[in-house]
Amino acid sequence: MRPRLSVARSNRYVYAQLIDDTASRTMVGVHSVKLAVAVPKKKAVSKQDWARETGRELARRAREQGITTAAFDRGGYRYHGRVKALADGAREEGLTF
Repeated sequence: MRPRLSVARSNRYVYAQLIDDTASRTMVGVHSVKLAVAVPKKKAVSKQDWARETGRELARRAREQGITTAAFDRGGYRYHGRVKALADGAREEGLTF
């Protein structure tokens, strides 16, 4: 069974995690809060850019654990804006839905 990619967002940040529902545990978790702190604030970056980078980082960490496919769970949010950007970023790094 493939893990579920769960997406949540607040007004400022976006959160994503790969969850193994059979074992009830989070396999990989990433949020844009830590990514925003790690990058120097020299230029303005949009929320969608942060979401795309969050998706890329999630896919990188998933690949390290041998995960290549996931089921996308948008968590009730519409598939547009930051949710779509996160999914596109994960696809760019090789994660398939």
